[in-house]
Amino acid sequence: MYEVRFHGRGGQGAVMAAQTFADAAVRAGHHAQAFPYFGAERRGAPVQAFARIDSRKIRLHSQVSEPDLIVVLDASLFELEPVTEGLRKGGRLAVNTPMRPEELEIGEGAEALTAVADATAIALETLKVPIVNTAMLGVMCRVQDLVPIDAITEAVQERFGGKLGALAGTANALSARRAYDVAAVGTVRGRQRFARAKEWRPAWNEIPAGTSLPSSSVEGVEIGPGSARTNLTGEWRWSSPFYKKEKCIRCLRCWWSCPDAAIDRLDDDYMRWNFDYCKGCGICADICPVDAIDMIKGVHRWE
Repeated sequence: MYEVRFHGRGGQGAVMAAQTFADAAVRAGHHAQAFPYFGAERRGAPVQAFARIDSRKIRLHSQVSEPDLIVVLDASLFELEPVTEGLRKGGRLAVNTPMRPEELEIGEGAEALTAVADATAIALETLKVPIVNTAMLGVMCRVQDLVPIDAITEAVQERFGGKLGALAGTANALSARRAYDVAAVGTVRGRQRFARAKEWRPAWNEIPAGTSLPSSSVEGVEIGPGSARTNLTGEWRWSSPFYKKEKCIRCLRCWWSCPDAAIDRLDDDYMRWNFDYCKGCGICADICPVDAIDMIKGVHRWE
């Protein structure tokens, strides 16, 4: 599995970059996923996004802590966050900066083959706005070869053209291609130790009593303790498990693997699905050793 972590600021398009990279990976014949982590949801605040690529369906949905590639849309983040934390040995960087690779400072102890380009200048030239996500998609293609630049530009053209019109799609694809053409690549070795504020995390006995949310309702949606009784999340699913009882060997793997405890174990050790809460993740079908569970597209309920 190949994992990518994007670091940017709100408004730079880090989330869209991750999603477009995943689209391009699918075009290149891979399975892929992408999702964001916002933190403070305001323009200019640090934002992270994640992408994964694999030859098989991806069941993992956690944040990426040990990336193969880190994409940095704003080089000033190196001084604010541990951007290179967890980068795998032999991992690579793609950074928006006017500096040459040998001039870049990424923090003491970090070392990586790095592609750099002034994505901000390229975005201003091609898009007339300092939104650097598509340019950085081009830069990252210089240090990874799973997803080629042609797949990137096709995905950019379709995604941005579909949202903003054909001219915007063409301009963003040009931004990616131009950044790819001008990016410089070299090995960067961090030397400077960045001072960072220590993050306070309370121990269990330091948490003030009564900090849990009280039960209440906002626009008809229950929140707080007990809200799961009324907020039925089963309608979120896009596929539903179909249980073939005659094939079940009662190994219980599906039962103890369900992340939502949506499978009820009956007295005879056969199973029953609680479709009020089953989100159709497919883990049960994936882990079943005898193919007793099929995932059927759509929201279904079976007894």
